Amino acid sequence: MKTRVYAGIDVGGTKISAALVADSGKILSRAKLPSEKNSSPSRIIKTVAELIEENLRAASVTKRQLAGIGVGIPGLLDPASGKVIKTPNLNLSGVNLQKQLRDRFKIKVAVGNDANLGLLGEKWVGAARSAKNAVGLFLGTGIGGGVIVNNSLISGFHGAAAELGHMQLDAGGPKCTCGNVGCLEAFGGRWALERDIKAAIAEGERTIVTKIIDGKIKNIKSRVLRKALKRKDPLVSRIVREASLHIGGACVTLRHIFDPELFIFGGGVVEACGDFMLPVIQKTIDKDRFFASFGQCRVVPSKLGDDAVILGGVALVRGLS
Repeated sequence: MKTRVYAGIDVGGTKISAALVADSGKILSRAKLPSEKNSSPSRIIKTVAELIEENLRAASVTKRQLAGIGVGIPGLLDPASGKVIKTPNLNLSGVNLQKQLRDRFKIKVAVGNDANLGLLGEKWVGAARSAKNAVGLFLGTGIGGGVIVNNSLISGFHGAAAELGHMQLDAGGPKCTCGNVGCLEAFGGRWALERDIKAAIAEGERTIVTKIIDGKIKNIKSRVLRKALKRKDPLVSRIVREASLHIGGACVTLRHIFDPELFIFGGGVVEACGDFMLPVIQKTIDKDRFFASFGQCRVVPSKLGDDAVILGGVALVRGLS
């Protein structure tokens, strides 16, 4: 193989996924290893290195053919230095992950927020490929976001732009995990859906959820929501619809700020419940009279799924060449 290849890394709270990617965006090999919340920075960096080397072996590629490494993490970074400012679910705060990997592999390294990179991956080879302006919302346990304006991913002064899950919708709303109240995530993240379902069950409402999870309601995963929606469970349908209306309302605001060509939705909740949620979100956006004469702003699901962050990391490091 004579063409350049890149390593894309998605560092998560429970696993680290990696892939070797051709310059065209084609994934050549994959590997993943579990990660733990309290793992030391050196252990995380060692795991990343092990995954890169495993992918090189799997694709029969030498280190000399590796042109760059792109890494996505769930946290805030200094865009100038690559230093990690804060990672709520990983022990990487204060670590210059970019420098340490660059020193180890002696090649270009780029590190970015995972939600931003998810959208960047969609822009490179996914659902936003033809869009110059796009907004991405990624619904998992929380809600991550990314914004592309005139083909450029925005990062902001502190590298903390597009934390869309923490835009405030209601100053009197529920408390969010970030410490503020009324954030979008506190209405539409999976943990918020779980909170509302548990509260309804505690108040005596009946739901098929208790049967699906055999009465153990400690964790209500996205797959449980999918099953309940498929069976048209009234409680889950109501709560997920309310969350979708809040998300749609947030998109109306985001459309007024960024005027995107489309909204891209990804993440585990969307993969499980997107068929129910996305039409509600689309209808909510369509009701905005201000943009009525401009035509529809499309709501589309992610095309890349779990590969979005990995490919976004590669897109980021390719942009350094």
